Amino acid sequence: MKISKWNVLATIIFLIVACNKADNLEDIDYEMTFIKPAHFPEPIYKLAYNSISKAQFDLGRKLFYDPILSRNNTISCGSCHISQNAFTHHGHDLSHGIDDQLGTRNTMPIMNLAWGNSFFWDGGVLHLDLTPAAPIENPVEMDEKLSNVIAKLNANKDYPALFKKAYGSSVVTSITLLKSLGQFMAMLVSANSKYDQVIAGKATFTTQELTGYNIFKTQCNTCHKEPLFTDYSYRNNGQALNVFNDYGRYDITNLEEDKLKFKVPSLRNLKYTAPYMHDGKFYTLESVINHYRFQIRDTQNLDPILKEKGRIDLSEEDVASLTAFLNTLNDESFVNDKHFQEQ
Repeated sequence: MKISKWNVLATIIFLIVACNKADNLEDIDYEMTFIKPAHFPEPIYKLAYNSISKAQFDLGRKLFYDPILSRNNTISCGSCHISQNAFTHHGHDLSHGIDDQLGTRNTMPIMNLAWGNSFFWDGGVLHLDLTPAAPIENPVEMDEKLSNVIAKLNANKDYPALFKKAYGSSVVTSITLLKSLGQFMAMLVSANSKYDQVIAGKATFTTQELTGYNIFKTQCNTCHKEPLFTDYSYRNNGQALNVFNDYGRYDITNLEEDKLKFKVPSLRNLKYTAPYMHDGKFYTLESVINHYRFQIRDTQNLDPILKEKGRIDLSEEDVASLTAFLNTLNDESFVNDKHFQEQ
């Protein structure tokens, strides 16, 4: 396409006006585009079937923070997935849902989900777009029916126009609802920590961080694989059965070999996501590391790696170095990204 000098001039004028209206460049409303970090593998999420658009992303974000998805219009996705805490329910060992009912598991962070092939601690949902249906209909989370949500959205004064802008039809359907939420969640990519900067050659580890990185590669990297710091598998890490008799993956598969297996969580953004483990048992990184040093139980289906090792042998100095490295996985730009926060 031939570009005239007038096209160029008009573009420059537009950018000048936009910049003058914005407090800074981050305030300019750019088109939302999914960009795979260079050091990440190809995502599993099929973007070709739900390609990102700004209107659909904005709609997904609005829905994510809207309590209209719950039975009594008091609980939103963002109530338990707080953006400034890497989308976890920070400080709560177990999630709190509608009517302040207590759940049985710790809220998982929402980040880098485009690389997941199953979701939740037990892998009960196999597609990202379908994940919102589970908390919507869970009686201790949102306690609503998806059909009721659709009815409420169609009767709402704002949503039909927003769905028409995003999808060309003002009729809200379960497909367009879930696709919008899926787009928002797929865009929650965390890949700008110090670790990522080091991998890109833009920063260097301190001596302690480098020592911790080497410890990590020999002791932790089998399950918490770089660069996502999870292999998305389900493993028994030697915790005792809790008071909820939560058998994890077994509740989905009914296979004896899956008892007490839970998803390997990512180690990214641990600064923001305490407490840790599926039941929120540990409130500090040191207590998590000490579990693997001293507290592994030879429970049913204990992961073979841990069964062989018995425990992870680390000195106090090693623990300090490993903790220093884990802190390089915190992504401040992700948790402070205004595009992901309630508008």
